[in-house]
Amino acid sequence: MARRLRAVLLIPVLVALVLGGVRVKRSVDTWQDADDAVRVAELIQAANKYASDAINERDLSVIPLLTGDRASDTLVQARQITDADARVFDAAVARMPKTGGLVRRVQLVRAGEAQLAAVRANAFTSRMSGVQTEESYHTVQHPLMEISNELGIGTSNQTSIGRTLYAVSLTQAAESLIRSIGTHLLVEDRDRLAPGELASQLASFRSYAYLEQVGLQEYVGAGTTEDVTRLQQALAAAEERGRQQTAEAAAQAAAAGRTFVTPPGIDEMIAEIGDGKPAAELAARGITPESFFAASTLGFDAYRGIQVNLTDAALASAHDIADDARRDAVTNAALVLASVLVAFLLASWVARTMSTGMRRLSASAIEIAGQRLPALIDQMSRPDSGEVDTRVVPIPIHTTDEIGEVARAFDLVHREAVRLAAEQALLRGNINAIFTNLSHRGQSLIERQLALITSLEDNETDPEQLENLFRLDHLATRVRRNGENLLVLGGERPAQQWDRPLPLVDVVRAACSEVEQYERIRLSGLPEAQIDGRTVPDLVHLLAELLENATVFSSPHSEVRVTAVRLPDGRITVEIHDEGIGLAADDFAVINRKLADPPTVDVDISQHMGLFVVGRLAERHGIRVQLRPSGEKSGTTSLVMLPDTVTRPLPGTLPDSDTLALALLKNVPQPEYAGAMFSPGGQDSGDAFTDYESWQDESTGTRPADEPRAEEPPAGEPPKATGARPRRLSRRAPRSNRRPRTD
Repeated sequence: MARRLRAVLLIPVLVALVLGGVRVKRSVDTWQDADDAVRVAELIQAANKYASDAINERDLSVIPLLTGDRASDTLVQARQITDADARVFDAAVARMPKTGGLVRRVQLVRAGEAQLAAVRANAFTSRMSGVQTEESYHTVQHPLMEISNELGIGTSNQTSIGRTLYAVSLTQAAESLIRSIGTHLLVEDRDRLAPGELASQLASFRSYAYLEQVGLQEYVGAGTTEDVTRLQQALAAAEERGRQQTAEAAAQAAAAGRTFVTPPGIDEMIAEIGDGKPAAELAARGITPESFFAASTLGFDAYRGIQVNLTDAALASAHDIADDARRDAVTNAALVLASVLVAFLLASWVARTMSTGMRRLSASAIEIAGQRLPALIDQMSRPDSGEVDTRVVPIPIHTTDEIGEVARAFDLVHREAVRLAAEQALLRGNINAIFTNLSHRGQSLIERQLALITSLEDNETDPEQLENLFRLDHLATRVRRNGENLLVLGGERPAQQWDRPLPLVDVVRAACSEVEQYERIRLSGLPEAQIDGRTVPDLVHLLAELLENATVFSSPHSEVRVTAVRLPDGRITVEIHDEGIGLAADDFAVINRKLADPPTVDVDISQHMGLFVVGRLAERHGIRVQLRPSGEKSGTTSLVMLPDTVTRPLPGTLPDSDTLALALLKNVPQPEYAGAMFSPGGQDSGDAFTDYESWQDESTGTRPADEPRAEEPPAGEPPKATGARPRRLSRRAPRSNRRPRTD
C-alpha cells in the first residue's frame, strides 16, 4: 500500500522534475550560448587586432621599402606585432565554437595567411607593383574583418552589432589604403613609375577615399546613437590632436630656424593628392609624406579606437550574460532540486502517514475479522458461555479524513455484526433450550417404555412374540438415541455418567445393541482394553451412529465388520467396514472436514445429523474420526482413533500386540465378551449384552434363572446362536459392587 501511494504521489514529483529539468536545461543552454558568445567575441577581438596590425604593417613598410631599407627597425617591429597577433588569433580559433560560419571564415583567413610571406618578400618590387602590394594585404585583412559579422549576442542591438563593427573595420581599412597609397604617391618618383601605374594608383586612391565615406555611412546606418556619437567624438579628438601636432611641429621648426608650412586638413590633402598634383607642388603647401601619414594616422587610430571599443563592449556584455546565465543555471538547478526534494519528502510523509493509517486500519480489521469477532461469536455460541461482553472497542484511528471515515464505518459494521451475533446466539440458545427440553421430555418417556418392554421380554415365552418385543426394544433404543442427538445439538451432556471403566468389547457391543440391524455386525480382533467411564456413553453413541450408517447404506445381505488394533503409543484404532455403494472423493473430503471441525447448527444439520453428532462427540474427548474408501471391495471404512487418555489395558493383562492376542485366542477358550461374533442368521452369542442391572454379585457366581446359558463352542469357533439377542446397555450408572460377568 505504501509503495502504491508513493507511486501515485511520485507522479506530480516526476512532472515537476521534468518541467524543472526543462527550465534548467534552458538555463544551461543559455549559459552555453553565452559562453560560446564570449569565445566568439574573443575571436573577433583577436581578429580585428590582427587585421589592424596587418594593414598597419603595410602602411609602415611603404617608406622603408620604397627607400630600400628592408632592415628598418620600424618594418621589423611592425611585422613582429603582426606575427604576435597571428598567434593570439590561433589560440582564439582553438577555443572558438565549431560552427559552420566560423569554420568557413577561418578557412578564408588561413588562405590569406598562406600568401603573407610572399607578399612581404615581393612588396614594392618589380615582381609586385605598388597597387598590388598595397591591395595584397587585403587577402589577410578582409577575411579577418568579415568575422565581425558573426558577433550577434551580448548587446541590445543584436542584429546590428556585427554590421556596425564590420562598417568601422571597412572604414579603417579604406583609411589605411588611403594612407598607404597617398604616402606612396608622395614618396615615389613619378618619373620612375611604369606607364599607367600612376593613373592606377590615383584611381585606387580616389576609390578608397570614396569607400571610406561609404563605410562611414554604413556605420551610421547600422550603429546606435551612442555609436554615432562615439565616432564623432573620436574624429573630433583626432582633429584636435592634429592641430596640436601641427602647432608642435611649427614650434620645433621655428626653434630650428627652419621654415614651416602649415599643412591643410586631411580631407583637403586627400583631395589635392587625388588630383594628381606633383609632389613638389604638394610639398610647397605643406603636404609631405610625414604630414600626410601623421594626419591619416589620426583617423586610422580613431577608427581603430571605435573598433576596440565595440569589441570590448561586446566581450564585456557577453561575459555579463554568461555570468548571469551561469548564475541562473546554478540557481534554477538548486531551486529545482530543492523543490523536488521537498516535494518528494512531503509526498513520502503523506504516503507514510496514509500507509500508517491504512496499515493500522488493515491490521485492526484483520484482527477483528480473524480473531476478536470469531472468538466473540464462538464464545456466544457455547451453551455455557454465560454473560458475554459485547462492547466494541473502536479502531484507534481518530483522523477526519477518508481513512478515519472508513474506520468509523468499520466500527459500525463491527457493532452490527456483534449485535447480529448476539441475536443469533440468543436464538441458538433458545433453540438449544427447546432441543434440551424436548430431549428430556422424550427421554423420560423412552426410559419408561424401555423398562416396560424389558419387563414384557422377561415374562414372555413365545419365541415369535419375544422376537417382536426385541424389535420394539431396538426401535425404542433408536428413538432414545435420537433424543440424545437433540441433547448433543443443544450442547448438553448426558445427565448420568458411568463411574468406572468399561471393557472396549462391551462398549462396542453396547453400540451394536442400539442398531436395528445388529445381526449383520461381526466383531473380530478387539484388543483387551478398558474405556474411561466418563467417555463410555459418548463413545457408545458415536459408534452407534457410525454402525447405523454402515448398516443402512450397505446391502441387507452383507456384513459390517468391526475390528480394532492397539498402536505402540497406546492409542486404539477402531475400524468399521461396510460393503455399501461408497462415496465420491469430494464427498469424503467434505464429510471428513465436517467431522474434524463440526459446523454451527443450521438447516443442513437435519440432513446430516449423524455426522454432526459424531463430530461433536469426538471433539469432546479428543477422538479422531475419518471416513475412507474401503481397500478391499466397494464400500466405506470408518476409522475411530481413541487417544491414550480414554483407553487403558485391562487389569492383569500384558501390553501384547494384537497379532499375539489373536493367536492366543485361537488356542484357548475365549471369554464371551472378547471373541463373540454375530452370525448372519440374526442370532447372537448369548448374554454378552445383558443389562448391567441384571448381573449378579461376582462373589456368588450365579446368573439369573430365566437367562439362557450359551454352550461353549470348540476352540477357534464362534459361539453358537441361542435364540437370544443383544441387550441394551442401561444408561443408569451401575452399583459399585456390580460389573459384567467374566465366566
